[in-house]
Amino acid sequence: MIVGVPKEIKGQEYRVALLPSAAYQLIKRGHQVIVEKNAGAGAGYPDADYNQAGATLVADHTAVFEKADLVVKVKEPQPSEYPLLRPGQILFTYLHLAASRPLTEALMKSGVTGLAYETIELNRRLPLLEPMSEIAGRMSILVGGYFLAKHNGGAACCWEACRECCRAESLCSAAELPALTQRVWPKGSALM
Repeated sequence: MIVGVPKEIKGQEYRVALLPSAAYQLIKRGHQVIVEKNAGAGAGYPDADYNQAGATLVADHTAVFEKADLVVKVKEPQPSEYPLLRPGQILFTYLHLAASRPLTEALMKSGVTGLAYETIELNRRLPLLEPMSEIAGRMSILVGGYFLAKHNGGAACCWEACRECCRAESLCSAAELPALTQRVWPKGSALM
């Protein structure tokens, strides 16, 4: 199988879907891996690492889609990539189809087989979605703190350091609560 790794073209997206170590493992098992030049650069994986792993580097974004049986991406295809998808090809990425009717229709029209990371289930868990949710939960606290800071019109109060020193209206995010409570409080114990 020919596995293609295009450079992500969505704004502010620097991740890469396949690390050089994974490319090496696929090649070792008889697959061919095609990587667009600089696909991993934004995530700290230079072309030399993919070259050393045995991957073929190509300069053209379109060439990755043309040659690959399996296209591995991080984010959903962008509108300029819709025409690059074809019948018989497999697309493995985050798709979030409920958020984009045009994407859904483009995938159906293309005939590509789409596998969405967010739907992969193993032992009643979502192993590809859980790490992203945990990161988002942790980031929500940092982003909330930033926007509640004094220079953004907030109360300039340390939430945990001095609960009694000032009154502040704040937003409490429950995004991380389930993961946090599992680590801090054993099952069956009271939270209060």
